[in-house]
Amino acid sequence: MNSKAITRLLRHPFVGQTQVSRARSAAAKLAPSEPSQPEIVTEIPGPKSKALHADLGKIQSMASIQFFVDYKASAGNYIVDADGNKMLDLFTNISSVPLGYNHPALIEAAMGDEMLTSLVNRPALGVFPGENWGDRLRDVMMKIAPRGTDNIITMMCGTCSNENGMKLMFMKYAEKMRGGRLDFTQEELSTAMTGQTPGIPKMCVLSFEGSFHGRTIGCLSVTHSKPIHLVDIPLMGWPSCKYPRYKYPLTEYEAYNLEQDNSCLAQVEDTIEKQLKAGCPAAGIIAEPVQAEGGDYHGSAYWFQGLQNICRKYDIQLLIDEVQTGGGATGKMWMHEHFNLEHGADIVSFSKKMLAGGIYHKQDLAPKQGARIFNTWVGEPSKLVLLEAVLTTIAKENLLTRVTEVGDQMMKGLDDLGAKYPGVISNTRGRGTFCAVDCDTAERRDKIVSSMRTEGVHIGVCGDTTIRFRPALTFNQNHLDIAFDKLNTVLAKVA
Repeated sequence: MNSKAITRLLRHPFVGQTQVSRARSAAAKLAPSEPSQPEIVTEIPGPKSKALHADLGKIQSMASIQFFVDYKASAGNYIVDADGNKMLDLFTNISSVPLGYNHPALIEAAMGDEMLTSLVNRPALGVFPGENWGDRLRDVMMKIAPRGTDNIITMMCGTCSNENGMKLMFMKYAEKMRGGRLDFTQEELSTAMTGQTPGIPKMCVLSFEGSFHGRTIGCLSVTHSKPIHLVDIPLMGWPSCKYPRYKYPLTEYEAYNLEQDNSCLAQVEDTIEKQLKAGCPAAGIIAEPVQAEGGDYHGSAYWFQGLQNICRKYDIQLLIDEVQTGGGATGKMWMHEHFNLEHGADIVSFSKKMLAGGIYHKQDLAPKQGARIFNTWVGEPSKLVLLEAVLTTIAKENLLTRVTEVGDQMMKGLDDLGAKYPGVISNTRGRGTFCAVDCDTAERRDKIVSSMRTEGVHIGVCGDTTIRFRPALTFNQNHLDIAFDKLNTVLAKVA
């Protein structure tokens, strides 16, 4: 029985729930099987990908496309391109695929009535949510809420999550500037319409060199990873500070790295003081646990604890951007859980592996008036259907433990390769399978990445010379052995 026949069966009025469940399970089993190893049949991108890109170029400019994908054929930890090349995927659509491709649990969830209703009747959640929306948020999203947060606002992507997280910080600080008054004067309302004070107060958000938080105007104002993201765009001119730049291995550079933490924290506090004196106070700080686009630079637990202490001292908020680090890749659902923050998180943004986007936050940051954090959709219920299946699978298969164990072997293997090819790759770092290494030059880095693709392993880049590894949570030791065998082959050629 093919998938179309099963779908028709599910809609038959005389089919009971038991038969429906069995039919969905049968449909899920129709998912393609994961290949046992990579298979490359053309160059990458191949002729079909090139032709598709040329055709797309007639109606859309998207020079960033690397190759086109056959998502029906992709399976598990393997991505299959339009030309039939089967690659072990350690980049997973910029770290956004939680369980690999065509996972049976997600296929089964996608065939349910809740998914059908959500897709056909997509609600404007901020005004007309479905009657079960509150229950779904509690049953799915709040079960994994970061410690310290008790509210959630769903969004569509990581960028709008960060944008609205910053708005929460601004609104809270403005409330404090009004002495806690929740209503607005006529002067505040009228000057808001003309972009003047007091309706539009002077405030800023403090960010860090090397950061990436999105591509809206507000998010670009706290993004400092690549010039091409910023050039030509008039931005807010908000201040940025240095993010720690550690030396590796950490155990050999403890004193240096501690000085990095302390000097960066001192600059943060000094900048906050300067902004206060200049009449443009910082309403909060936005920081990534790992600057995943800027070069996979990590912040330590000590540093993040210091940031939170500074925020407490000045009564401002800390927005932790977990768009790329959230969802389990570091061995915990949220990377900042590794940091043991005394007060938990103020605001946490998420997307990518979480499939849905949004912000968790402390209740006292909730908007006091309607439609202040708002758009037409304010999220998408269908994503919660898939996320629920992901979270169930993570728990059932104990995937966070697997991520930790495989990640330990990944770190060890990368260290060993660094010792075998000194001066080629170095600075192994990571948590779980969220790992990276640096190359000596950008040219060598790009050669390694392209050669790995030729060998059938798809990996990513970031920063100036960094290779980043972003496999799915289902990535196991066998996958790692294949990846390292190919990486050893490539390094031997380019060293």
